[in-house]
Amino acid sequence: MAKVLVVDDDPDMVEACRLVLEGAGHQVFGAPSRDEGMKAVKAHNPDLLILDVMMAQPDDGIAMAQDLRRQGFRKPILMLTSIGKVTGLEYGQQESVVPVDDFVEKPTDAATLVAKVKALLAGQRGG
Repeated sequence: MAKVLVVDDDPDMVEACRLVLEGAGHQVFGAPSRDEGMKAVKAHNPDLLILDVMMAQPDDGIAMAQDLRRQGFRKPILMLTSIGKVTGLEYGQQESVVPVDDFVEKPTDAATLVAKVKALLAGQRGG
């Protein structure tokens, strides 16, 4: 059982992730903002993070990932976002700019989310 922290300002998204991932045997914590997410990382020491990109600020998830990597956090980070649908832009993993391990577009189905989390916990990076 892994500890997973979901940081998203949409409480429905946090709850949906919680239901799906707890059903897959994980312990799930939620945080509604970048600041609360940083506190939750320290409090819970999660095995994997799921971050939304756009919260209070348009780049909160990216900034949080950058901050955590600078602080030495090396566990997997999955970026869960609808930014591509909102902006029409596509982006990918770029370690210096978006230091995450994989991306999932919202909305996603339960099977995809569970598969991504399983792969990242097993040490397989996305692309």
